[in-house]
Amino acid sequence: MLRQCAERGLVFNIQRHCTEDGPGIRTTVFLKGCVMKCPWCQNPEGIKPYPEIVWYDVYCIKDGKCVKACTKGALELTDKGVEINRTKCDICGACVNACPAGALEVIGRYYTVNELVPELLKDKVFYDVSGGGVTLSGGEPAMQHAFSTALVQELKRVGIHSAIETGLGVKWENLRPLVEAVDLVIMDIKLMDERKHLECTGVDLNLVLTNAKKISEMGKPIWIRTPVIPRYTNYEDNIRAIARFIYEKLSNVERYELIAFNKACVKKYERFGIKWILADEELLTESRMEELVKVAKEEGLTAVCWSGIAKRK
Repeated sequence: MLRQCAERGLVFNIQRHCTEDGPGIRTTVFLKGCVMKCPWCQNPEGIKPYPEIVWYDVYCIKDGKCVKACTKGALELTDKGVEINRTKCDICGACVNACPAGALEVIGRYYTVNELVPELLKDKVFYDVSGGGVTLSGGEPAMQHAFSTALVQELKRVGIHSAIETGLGVKWENLRPLVEAVDLVIMDIKLMDERKHLECTGVDLNLVLTNAKKISEMGKPIWIRTPVIPRYTNYEDNIRAIARFIYEKLSNVERYELIAFNKACVKKYERFGIKWILADEELLTESRMEELVKVAKEEGLTAVCWSGIAKRK
């Protein structure tokens, strides 16, 4: 498990030139570990709060050097490729070093604040020109609240705009210092049915909504997102209830965004040996997304949009 540390955090990706994770051109830092267990998660590599090994079939030349290098017997070369026994693997990285084709990778690297900030400052010219900055995402950045807060405070010291993306499923005592430090809070509100929310995410909806209201009371600029997922959140009653909550309970909401379901994460799940539960679902249509935007606007919201991949018909 992650040990809270202001000096060191576990990051699984640094994505540059992002345009959807806050204003302007941004660099998004994805922190590992999440409190929620959403079936539609697009970043399965960000769920576990520790480093993990993944295997890339397209690079593998099946020479077996990785298997020989593993002292724990965690790897097996089969007709389907390299299979990883994750109960035996201790993430030593010997297999990664032994692979001549780069077909194995450790997902998750520890950074100190002093190591990470210079990396992020490499894109400062883009932040300055576009009004962008750095966004912390995940996973759930508040799971590593001490590190995330220290990182954001240092970014503020050097004049970089900061944002966080949060599912709000953490204790307020952990979330509050991070919210106080950032310039923008991008929050997910996924479902407004208490039973379904608990079943899908493993987190009490009341915690999510209470945290949302407390952030609003602090006067922080807020963006809100709802992933529109077949069989789970793709219902007018759900979108209407979320929009009504935003209109009645939250101030300083600059944008409500509906994110269309996509299947770009299928390969990611396969690398972890998982068959994704939504792999065979159809994409939503543009007309469906426009219908849901209209529903949200009927509840009094004006700054409503949708993004993502959708079918034309």
